[in-house]
Amino acid sequence: MSVWSKIVEAAARAFEPEAEPLAPMGECAPDPGDVGFTAAVIGLAAKMARVDGTVSESEVEAAAQVFRPPPGEEAAFRRAFAIAKQSVHGYDSYARRIGKRYRARPCLLEDVLDGLFHIAAADGRITGQELAYLESVAEHLGITPMEFRRIKATNLGPDMGDPYAVLGLLPGATPDEVRHAWRRLAAENHPDRMASRGAPAEFVRIAEIKTAAINAAYAQIRAEAPQPAMAD
Repeated sequence: MSVWSKIVEAAARAFEPEAEPLAPMGECAPDPGDVGFTAAVIGLAAKMARVDGTVSESEVEAAAQVFRPPPGEEAAFRRAFAIAKQSVHGYDSYARRIGKRYRARPCLLEDVLDGLFHIAAADGRITGQELAYLESVAEHLGITPMEFRRIKATNLGPDMGDPYAVLGLLPGATPDEVRHAWRRLAAENHPDRMASRGAPAEFVRIAEIKTAAINAAYAQIRAEAPQPAMAD
């Protein structure tokens, strides 16, 4: 039985008693063979696509880009997606399950949210309903409002005049705080690092977009601050 066929079966068992949180492993990777994780993430993706009332083919294709079903398993993947998209109900349980199990791997949880942003934007825009869903999923994953603000800004662009959001900071942060945040986020989101993890090509592209947003935000803050204070 293929992993995607197992996922279809696992979807019905996604709410079994949750295991203890896992220690960091493989940096940002889920536990090998954790079919329940894959089923839960597909559930979140399908329900996200459903939240505005319609599921477009572009959203299904975007989900396939993120999850990369192997050749010959596309039909099983679409069946798993179709089962999960029947209703938005239950998404919070999926998110809490993942958040509790992998809270020691915050970069994995951010990857999940990045993938959901990618699917939400696949049809050309992110609706208010989709954004509210994403914010709620982030909360259930254990992602703080400040971190969600940053992740949202790096995926959608910051609100006008707020480059600090991209760096996960509040306006008024000190030059040292700005520089530290920029260096940390630039390193964590570098496309080469994502590629070295064996991430799908679409996640590498997302990393490129996020890195560009991080660098642009840092450049804007530097341009608006006294140069000696912001020197590298």
